[in-house]
This record gives sequence, structure tokens and C-alpha cells, in this order.
Amino acid sequence: LAGKLLRLPVVVSARGSDINVLSKFRVVRSMVRWTLRNSTRNIAVSRALSDEMVRLGAPPEKIAVIGNGVDEKRFRPLERAEARQALGMPAKAQVVIAVGGLVPVKNHEMLIEATSRAVQRYPDLRVYIIGEGNQRKHLEDLASRSGLEGCISFPGKRPNEELNLWYSAAHVTCLPSRKEGWPNVVLESLACGTPVVATHAGAVPEILTSPELGIVVGQDSMAMAEGLCQALGRTWDRQQITRYALTRTWESVAQEVETYLQGAIDDAAS
Repeated sequence: LAGKLLRLPVVVSARGSDINVLSKFRVVRSMVRWTLRNSTRNIAVSRALSDEMVRLGAPPEKIAVIGNGVDEKRFRPLERAEARQALGMPAKAQVVIAVGGLVPVKNHEMLIEATSRAVQRYPDLRVYIIGEGNQRKHLEDLASRSGLEGCISFPGKRPNEELNLWYSAAHVTCLPSRKEGWPNVVLESLACGTPVVATHAGAVPEILTSPELGIVVGQDSMAMAEGLCQALGRTWDRQQITRYALTRTWESVAQEVETYLQGAIDDAAS
């Protein structure tokens, strides 16, 4: 509305929950639809999100897919032994980390169920679920009832600048989400040379484009357990993983966005 009033082009960027979750509410959905139809151009962070925007009424020709990037200075590989020592992790354990809010959409319940299967094959397995949220008590109780108190830990929310240590200390990063936009944790992990096992959600298949980067699994605990076991049982080329991640830095993303915004300005001026 402000754009129409000021006769300025308006570009709307959809990130994930704004389209996947909030648009399910009737009043919000009508506002989102109006916005998508009346904006000059739109940006989606994944093809999956772009498809949802089209279903809500956005003209396909007005949408560009521009995924997120990674901070290559903050997220870089460290020696695993060094990172584990800094975090007080057992030196020889098979370590999986999951980074994300302890909320239903992140689906950590499924990761706990998968852990109860995977630990039978890897008795030294340690899973660290990093984050905070309203499900923390429920997840801690579930891990306890599943007999996984010594296997699963909840370190809480950690500073972003500390996550480099966690990714580097792990054999595998796990993302069990039900829905996603462009999950930053995937590229962050890859930038640290750590492969990812993730559910087929949002932009995950668009990021994990090769089996040399990680494993995309179905949204059930058996598939997740098998994916984790496969990842823990093989040798990964950490340098190759890091090189791939660094092809998409925030600098390159900023250049794409700037070019797209300039196009919107040029269209409005013509």
C-alpha cells in the first residue's frame, strides 16, 4: 500500500514460515495473496517456496528464486579433535548435531526415534540437539523414556559464532524438519566440511545436489535412522564439501538481489 501511495516499486521476499505457515490463517492468507499479486516483483528462497507462492496467486513470471548464502569467515573447517576438546565432547564418539528451535515444525521427535534405532548399530553415538523452544521439556522427557539420556544432550541455544565448533566437531549434521524455506544450517555445516542428513523439506534437495554432500531422506524415523547410519559409516571428503558451500556466499547472494532490485527499478521507470 505504501508503494502504491508513493508510486514506488515494491519487491517482496518470502523466507519460509511467512508462506508455509502464516498463509494458512484465513485473514493472513487474503493479505498475502493481495500482496503477491500487487507487488512489482517477488523473491523466493527456494523453488518449493516459489511453487507455494504461485498457488497463492503470484504470477510465476514475477518470481525469482534466490537462495540464502553462508558467512565463509565465520563457518570454516576446524580440526575435529580441537573442536571436541573445546566443547568437552568425547573424543571417539560418533557425533550427530541438530541445530534449530525446539518447536514442532523442526520435528526433533523423529530424530529421537531415529536415534533409538541408530544407537543399536553405533553404541558410541552421541546426539546434540542445539536450540531452545517450547518443546524442550517434552523432548527431554521423550529422550529419557526412550532410554537415551546418556546418548542425547540438549545444550540449549548457542551463540552463532560458536556454531562453527559444533559443526566441526560432528561427523554429521541432521535436519529433521517437516517444513523449511532455505535452511541456513545446511550450508553452514557444509562450509565446515560436515555432511548433512536432512528430510526432503523446502530447499534441502536444492542444496544437497550430490550424494557427496549428504543424504536426503523421507520424513519418517526409519528412513532418518538409515540415513544417519549410512553417513556415519562412510568417509567424506571434507575439502570437497567446503568448496561446494563456498560457491554461495552472502556476497554472491547480495549481488543477485541487487541485480534483481535494479531490474524492478528499471521496469518501473520504463
